[in-house]
Amino acid sequence: MSKIDDLIEEYEFLEPDDRYRLLIDLCKELDAMPDALKTDATLVRGCSASVWVYPTKLDDGRLHFLADSNAAITKGIIALVLETVQDQTADHIKATDITAVLEPFDLKNQLSSNRTQGIPNMISLIRQTAERF
Repeated sequence: MSKIDDLIEEYEFLEPDDRYRLLIDLCKELDAMPDALKTDATLVRGCSASVWVYPTKLDDGRLHFLADSNAAITKGIIALVLETVQDQTADHIKATDITAVLEPFDLKNQLSSNRTQGIPNMISLIRQTAERF
């Protein structure tokens, strides 16, 4: 089982408050993003909180994303989104239906619309990055 599968399984059994805690815990697993990378160019548009995503290319060609947000829940959401594609090849990322992978989390019904409105933009930015590589 992949980590995302483990997360889905765990999430299904949690109460709503515990689901928030799981997202907040996920954000703690993100690599630290230096403040110098938090620029207008790395800012994800359309999010209620500020979200920055910066792609890096590993030596073997896989993509690794640094991300941060000024809100813990939003940072957890981007961590969850990245969990679907982190350290994968650009071709794998392009072939992954991130929205479908995230469907079991039912984020639109679990979180406020303010929290979820930027998710499509996060996914779009990741897909565009994979296209460029």
